[in-house]
Formats: sequence, structure tokens, C-alpha cells
Amino acid sequence: MRKLRLYLDTSVFGCLDQPDSPERMTDTLKLWEMLQQKKYEVILSDLTYEEVMQCDMPKKATLIKYMASIDYLRVPITSQQNELSQKYLQHKVLSQADWADLLHIACSVLADCDYVVSWNFKHFVNIKTISRVNSVNLLFGLHEVKIVSPTMLLWGI
Repeated sequence: MRKLRLYLDTSVFGCLDQPDSPERMTDTLKLWEMLQQKKYEVILSDLTYEEVMQCDMPKKATLIKYMASIDYLRVPITSQQNELSQKYLQHKVLSQADWADLLHIACSVLADCDYVVSWNFKHFVNIKTISRVNSVNLLFGLHEVKIVSPTMLLWGI
């Protein structure tokens, strides 16, 4: 049986070093322990990597250490992800201003991820986005993706 594939968006990395949000930081660190134990297959996109690299020091250095502590597959941004993001945009999953978020979702779907893991409740982890993403995926013959917070993974899937 294959391991479940998790796509991590940038908000997950941000909460690894987020003392002003102790509950999120604690849950993210617990998830990280699971990732270090290789309980899941982890997918990161070039977009996630680039967004982490835009952090200011010393946070960037801390996040790079965390990134290096897990095994992951890094997927490039291709025309396919851009085309799927455009379809999401056309079907009003999110707005043009949220293009990067659409691209994260497209990367996860085309990398055959089972779950998108995010702390972004405004754009990712909410019923409206999840329903719209999966409606578009169904329309175009793509698989359903579940969008969850790190906390949800701690309770087991």
C-alpha cells in the first residue's frame, strides 16, 4: 500500500517558527515529527520553495533547516499547472489576486497528492474552496484532493 501524498503549502513552514501562534506551532512541529518518520510522502513545489526563500533571516535559515530534515519530492511549475490554475480561476475557485494559491492547488493535484496541508483558512482550508476545487477536478477528469490543516492530520487519516 502506498503512503499518502501530502502537499505542503508555505503556511505550514511559516508555523514551524511562529511563537506568537503557539497552538499552530505545536501542531506543526508534531506533524514535522511524523514527516521525519516518513509516515507520508511529501511533495513541495518550486513555488513553496521560492516563498520560503523570500522569508527574512533568521527565520529563513530556520525554515531551510526544517526543510532539510525531511524527505520530499520537489515538483517544478509547468504549463500544465498554469493551465489548471487558469481553469480554477475561470470557475471562480479564487480570484486573480490569489493566483499563487491557485497554483499551489494545481501543483498538488497534478502531483497526485491526496492532501493539501495548509494553515490558510481564508483561501485553502474552507468548504467553499474545497468544493469548488473538487468540482473543477471532476469536470476535467482529475482526482479529488482533500485540503486540511496540520491539526487534522494529527488525529489520523
